[in-house]
Amino acid sequence: MSAEKFIESINKSYSPTGASIYLGAGVYQGSILASAAVNLPLRMLTRHGLVTGATGSGKTRTLQLLAEQLSAAGVPVFMPDMKGDISGISKEGVVNDKIRERATALELNYTPSGYPVELYSLSGKVGAQMRATVTEFGPVLLGKILELNEVQSGVLMILFKYADDKELPMVDLNDLKKVLTYLSEGAGAAEIKNDYGKISPATASTILRKIVALEQQGVNQLFGEKSFDIDDLFEKVDGRGVISLLNVSDIQNQPAVFSTFMLALLAELYQNLPEAGDLDKPKLVFFLDEAHLLFKDAPKVFMDQIDQIIRLIRSKGVGIFFCTQLTQDVPPGVLAQLGNRVHHVIRAFTPNDVKALKETIRTFPRSEFYDMEQQFTQLGTGQAFITVLNEKGIPTETVVTHLAPPASFMGPLAESEYNAHLENSELYKKYKTAIDPRSAFEMLDEKMQAACKDAEESKQTPMRTTTTTPRGRKEKSTLEQVMSSSVSRQIGRELVRGVFGMLFGTRTRRR
Repeated sequence: MSAEKFIESINKSYSPTGASIYLGAGVYQGSILASAAVNLPLRMLTRHGLVTGATGSGKTRTLQLLAEQLSAAGVPVFMPDMKGDISGISKEGVVNDKIRERATALELNYTPSGYPVELYSLSGKVGAQMRATVTEFGPVLLGKILELNEVQSGVLMILFKYADDKELPMVDLNDLKKVLTYLSEGAGAAEIKNDYGKISPATASTILRKIVALEQQGVNQLFGEKSFDIDDLFEKVDGRGVISLLNVSDIQNQPAVFSTFMLALLAELYQNLPEAGDLDKPKLVFFLDEAHLLFKDAPKVFMDQIDQIIRLIRSKGVGIFFCTQLTQDVPPGVLAQLGNRVHHVIRAFTPNDVKALKETIRTFPRSEFYDMEQQFTQLGTGQAFITVLNEKGIPTETVVTHLAPPASFMGPLAESEYNAHLENSELYKKYKTAIDPRSAFEMLDEKMQAACKDAEESKQTPMRTTTTTPRGRKEKSTLEQVMSSSVSRQIGRELVRGVFGMLFGTRTRRR
C-alpha cells in the first residue's frame, strides 16, 4: 500500500462536512502524515465514546485535548480530575522542545491557550462543594455507596418509599438515620407493617453501621443543601464552553463515593433535560474517568440503570466518554453504545494481557494498513488507535493517530493560583455555605415528642388505669419504645459524638 492511498482513505473517513474537532494525524509505516488529518464530527459525540490504554500511555492528555477542543467549539464539558493535575487547563501551555516537535510533525500552528474552568469538590476543600440530597441520590445509588446486600437494599427502598408517601424530605444522612430508627421498631414499625413490611432490627443496625462508616470517611457533607444545580454545567464564557473539573484527589481512597456521585449527576441530567433530538453539536460532554470503578461489584439493578441512561441520554443532547485501562473494564451492554474509540497502547506482558489484546482488536474495524495485533503493542506515548462514527453513523477506518498536544498547561495550578481561582469563582461562593432546612429529622422528632407529651398527659388523668403486659410489666410509651431500641441507642450515641466533633469534626444537624 502506498502512502498516497493511505492519505486518501483517511481523508475519506475523517473529513466531515459539518463542525468537527481535530485529534491529530495518521501514522503509516512509522511516518506521521500530517495531511491525513483525523477529525471527529461534533454531531456524533452524543453517540458516546471510550478512551482506554495502559498507565502512562497519555490518556489524561487525550482527555485534556478533547476537553479543550470541545470548549473552543462552544460545548461545555464535565470531567473528573482524579489526581488534581488537570487544573492547569485554565492557563496557557508552556512551549517546550517536545511540544515543538509534535506540532512540527503535525504541521500545526501551535498557539498556547487557557480555557474557562470551574473547580468542584465533593469534600468542599479543593473546589466548590457539590452536594445532593439523600432523596435526590435515591436508594439504588445510595445502596451502591453503602455496599448493601439485596435484603438491606430492600429495606432502603422501604425507607425511601415511606418518606415519599409521607412527604418527609430526606436531605442529609441524619434524616435517613431518623427514618430508619423510627420505622425499625416501636410505633413506626407498627405503622408500616401492613403496607410496607417489617424491618428487622438486625438489618436496621447493619445499615446504620454502614451509614456511620461512610460519615467517618469524611464525606457526609456530600449530602445536604444547597444541592448542586445541573444548569451550572452548561455555562459559557465568550462563546467557549466552561470545563467543570471535579477534583477528587482528596477522596481517592473512596472510589465508590465519587464514581457513584458522578453517575447520580448523570442520572439527574437524564431525568431533567428536555428531549433535544439530533443536534449539530452536543449540549454537554460528560467524561467518566476510572470507569471500571462504576461497574465493580455492581448489582443488577445498578447496571440496569446505567444501561438505560447510556442508551437514552443522547436524545437529551449529552455525550458520554468512559476512560479506563482496558476495553474489558466496560460491560458489553454499555460498550455496544460507545461509537467513538481512542485506544492507547496495550502492554501484553501476561497471558491475560494477550487475551485482552485479542478481544480489543475484535472491537475495531479491520484495517488493510496495519497488523493490528503488532501495532497495538508498539504505540508510542501520545499515539492511539482511533475509530469514530462518521456523519452517517458508520464506523470509520481504524487509524494509528499521532495526537495533537494540548494548548493549555499540562499539570496542576500552583497552590496560590488554585486558591485565587476559587476566590474569584461565583459558584464557589454559591455552594460554600450549607443550608439546614426543615426535613425528616425535625418532622419525625416533633411527632415523637408529641407522642411523648400525649403519654405524659394520660398519666395525669385520674381515670387512667395502668395496663400491663401478660408478664405484668407496664407498657412503654411510643417514644420509650422507639428510644429504648438498640438501633436508637446506637444513633443517640453517634449523634452525641458528632456534637463534640469527636467522630466527624463537623456540626450535626440542629435538633
